[in-house]
Amino acid sequence: MATLSFEGETHAELVSKVRRWLASVDGEDAGTLSAQDALEQGAEITKDALRIIASAAPEPIAQSEVVKALTGMGYKATDATKEALTSGLDSFDELTGGGVLDLARKTSRSAMYQMNAAVARQILRAMKG
Repeated sequence: MATLSFEGETHAELVSKVRRWLASVDGEDAGTLSAQDALEQGAEITKDALRIIASAAPEPIAQSEVVKALTGMGYKATDATKEALTSGLDSFDELTGGGVLDLARKTSRSAMYQMNAAVARQILRAMKG
């Protein structure tokens, strides 16, 4: 019998991993993140950085109420910013019927291709002397 498992510390992390897996099964580009997924991952990285910075301090400082309060405030600010941006993107998506975000996604893919072609031309020029 086949099994599938995902590991994560939070529900949101598990949902994100399941979505990426489902996208890969459906043949979509698993490396492409939605704006909401990018915000979620950015917020988690920021909170991890706050935790690492707080734990890197010497023990008396790391355990002080000031450092704990500042770390907690950083977590809250990160979550509030993520929620505000996600809500704004959802509202923008509803207002435009998704057209603007789809256009931005397509444009970013095109820009990446054009950038890669420009780099390739520079490399060819350098090789030819």
